[in-house]
Amino acid sequence: MKLSVIILNYNVQYFLEQCITSVQRSIKGIDAEIIVIDNNSPDESCAMMKTKFSEITLIENKENVGFSKANNQAVAIAKGEYVCILNPDTAVAEDTFIVSLKYAESIKNLGALGIYLMDGTGSFLPESKRNLPTPKASLLKLLGAGKNYYANHISENKNGEVAVLVGAFMLLKKSVYKEVKGFDEDYFMYGEDIDFSYKITKAGYKNYYLGSSVILHYKGESTQKEAEYLDRFYGAMHIFYKKHFNTNLLFDSFVKFGVFVAKNFNKPSKKRSNISSENNITYVLTENIILLKNISENINTEIKTTSKTIFSDEVLINTNFIFDVDYMSYSQIFMVMRKLRGKGNTFRISPPGCNFILGSDQSDQKGSVLVF
Repeated sequence: MKLSVIILNYNVQYFLEQCITSVQRSIKGIDAEIIVIDNNSPDESCAMMKTKFSEITLIENKENVGFSKANNQAVAIAKGEYVCILNPDTAVAEDTFIVSLKYAESIKNLGALGIYLMDGTGSFLPESKRNLPTPKASLLKLLGAGKNYYANHISENKNGEVAVLVGAFMLLKKSVYKEVKGFDEDYFMYGEDIDFSYKITKAGYKNYYLGSSVILHYKGESTQKEAEYLDRFYGAMHIFYKKHFNTNLLFDSFVKFGVFVAKNFNKPSKKRSNISSENNITYVLTENIILLKNISENINTEIKTTSKTIFSDEVLINTNFIFDVDYMSYSQIFMVMRKLRGKGNTFRISPPGCNFILGSDQSDQKGSVLVF
C-alpha cells in the first residue's frame, strides 16, 4: 500500500466528516487507506463514523490521550509506505495526495513534507513553514514579534527546505516515522510537531515545504488562543528546550513573562460565527434546489444563485459565498477564497452528501456549522 492518511479527531464531528469526504476524493487512483482515531469525543463523531464511513478503520480511545500518543497508535497499524498526519479540521484538494507524493518521491533524503495551509478566510497560515524555534524566537513570538519564528526565506507559493512543519499536515515515509520513534509522548498538545521535525533533521533527513499545493485548515476548530493555550504552549516549549537546549532560571523567567504578557494583552480576534448580516448579499454556487431551499430558510440575507463566471466578471467585496462541492471542486473553491481574501468576504462550504454548511471567519476562533 502506498499511503495511510491518519486523522486524529476530538469533538469536531462535522469538520471530520468534511475532511474524510475530501480525502476520499483525493486518494482516488492511489492505493491508500484512511485511519481515524478518536480521543473520546463527547459529540457524535464515532456514531457518525460508524453510520457513514463504516469501511474506514476507527480507533476509539476511552480517554483523551493527547496528540502524540494517539497518532503513534494509528501509525502502528498503518499499512502504507507513506503516512500523512492530517488534522480533522482540514479539507484537501482533489489532487493534494497525487501532487504531494510525486514531490516527495522527487526528493532525496526526505524527512517530512508540509504544505501551504490556508485558513477559512483564504489567508495563508505562516506556521505552514517555520524555523527552528530558538528560545529567543519563541519568546518574541509570545510577545507578538514572531518574524524570525517563521521560515520567511521561502515564499508562501514556493517549494523548499524548512526546519519545522506543522502537525496539521505532515507526509513522510513510515520507515522514517518509526526510525525517529514517532511523536514524543511527553507532549500532550502543542510542540509535538516542532519536536518531531527537529528529531527528523537530527536523524540526517531534510524537511520540505510544498507551497505550490494548497489545503484548507480552519485551525481555530482545534485550538483557541486563550489562557489554556498559552499555558500549554509554555509547557510544550519548556519540554522541548529541556530535551534539546541548555536552559536556565533566567530563560524560564523570561518565557513565563512572555506568557503573562500574551495572556493579558494579546486578545483573540472578535468572532463572526455565522453568515455575516453586515454583508447584503449571499451568493450560493450550486445546482442543488434542495440545498438552495435549506439555505434560504436558514439565512437572513438576500440569497442569489450564480455561476462560476461571477469570479471573472465582477469585483466582489463584503459578500457571503456558499460553495456546493458537487458544483465546484475543492481546488476551485480554494482558488476563489485566496483571490477574494481580505475584502470583507466570508466563505462557507457544503460538502458533498452532507446536510450542513461550515466555515470560519477567524483563524483563532471556533468555526461555524449550520445543520439543516
